[in-house]
Amino acid sequence: MYLLTGATGYVGGRLVRRLESAGVSVRCLCRNPEALRWRVSPRTELVQGDLLQPATLGSAFSGVDTAFYLVHSMSGGMKFEADDRTAAANFAAAAREAGVRRIIYLGGLAHGTGLSPHMRSRAETGNILRSGGVPVVEFQASIVIGSGSASFEMIRALVERLPVMITPRWVNTAAQPIAIEDVIEYLVQAIQLPAQGHLTFEIGGADVTSYVGIMREYARQRKLRRWILRVPFLSLSLSSRWLTLITPVYASIGRVLIESVRNPSVVQDPSAMGTFTVRPMGITRAIERAVAGEDSTIAETRWSDARTRAPALPGAPGHLLVSEQTVRVSLTPAQAFEPIRRIGGRNGWYFGDILWRLRGRIDLMIGGVGMRRGRPDPETPFPGSTLDFWRVEIYEPGRRLRLAAEMKVPGRAWLEFSTEADGSTTVIRQLAQFEPRGLTGFLYWYLLYPIHEVMFRGMLRRIEAAALDPNSKSSLTAF
Repeated sequence: MYLLTGATGYVGGRLVRRLESAGVSVRCLCRNPEALRWRVSPRTELVQGDLLQPATLGSAFSGVDTAFYLVHSMSGGMKFEADDRTAAANFAAAAREAGVRRIIYLGGLAHGTGLSPHMRSRAETGNILRSGGVPVVEFQASIVIGSGSASFEMIRALVERLPVMITPRWVNTAAQPIAIEDVIEYLVQAIQLPAQGHLTFEIGGADVTSYVGIMREYARQRKLRRWILRVPFLSLSLSSRWLTLITPVYASIGRVLIESVRNPSVVQDPSAMGTFTVRPMGITRAIERAVAGEDSTIAETRWSDARTRAPALPGAPGHLLVSEQTVRVSLTPAQAFEPIRRIGGRNGWYFGDILWRLRGRIDLMIGGVGMRRGRPDPETPFPGSTLDFWRVEIYEPGRRLRLAAEMKVPGRAWLEFSTEADGSTTVIRQLAQFEPRGLTGFLYWYLLYPIHEVMFRGMLRRIEAAALDPNSKSSLTAF
């Protein structure tokens, strides 16, 4: 039995599919199993647990031979370092108590002094896992290139949108980018290694280059003529804000990426080449495969699949501020629900799309996720998937959709739609809930209440019109 943490993330989501295709027994530890159920095979076991709560971990490790640790916070501030330490220590302790034979961990590759907090935390995580008493195989990877990866989406957006790029010094730092397919192959082959002592491998692709080199190769393959001008005065903060305006990556992730590439990430220890049969592809092939994946309707996994915060559930009714709208239609609940399940992404929000986009732009400017994530599947809002600046918490086909807000708000917010039969008609209910944080939260709710009421009422009317006349173009018109 193989235990996998981080299965909702970019690398973990691909690894679980690879293990499933090999026909092995896989168990995924996750905080919200519903967020994974639609992504994995029915044979894959899902166990609910939280690495920050050791009491929830026991059953997940029972009978496990090899445990994959693919968890790392990408948030800002200093709390992420403490959380990373706690999670790694709890994981190592649970693995030791259950008699796990081996831990396989994916970290980051960086050399030199002055490592960024996130690269420093990844190194510390490896040390904590090794201190637990279970043999650890650690891979230290350079920049990962693949469809849906944060690094590649950032590069693609910059090159596609900017004929002239003014870049800071960090884009010339030496790196050895590795294709996501090769990373997965290393992780899978590590299962066969003898579980004797700790092993650390530096892994990278066939070519040494830099972010500038990756951008130039991408431009060459897309037949785009681009000019790249380096300047010395773009600060870390300004660079991350600039990335937010141009690329799908939001400010906090952009800052992490920039901080992490300030140090060279070139393989100095080539022992992986002598231990594994993997022969990593070069940057040309890696970008070719990434472009092919990005041009597909749905990337296999995306950097934004992982949650930006822990799953949120509405608290006691007394803590919530609520706005409710209802309409009644002469349809079945399934018919009335059709426009609801397609909401967001390219379909828009039925009413006030200009204001929705403005809210997304403001969110990006203050370091939030914005509207650029869209939705991975245009037809089905699977639990755990992104939906613009929301995340799907509950999806009951033909009946209920609940979204949790991941934009910057002074509190927690949810938007829920449901359809319920009432005699020969169906009631469509739209429920906006907000749990304010302090006085700022209350001011936010009440100051924006008139705008929200107009937006939500208009949206529900358009949903009603779209349900009654699915072919009506006017039902999707935004003001």
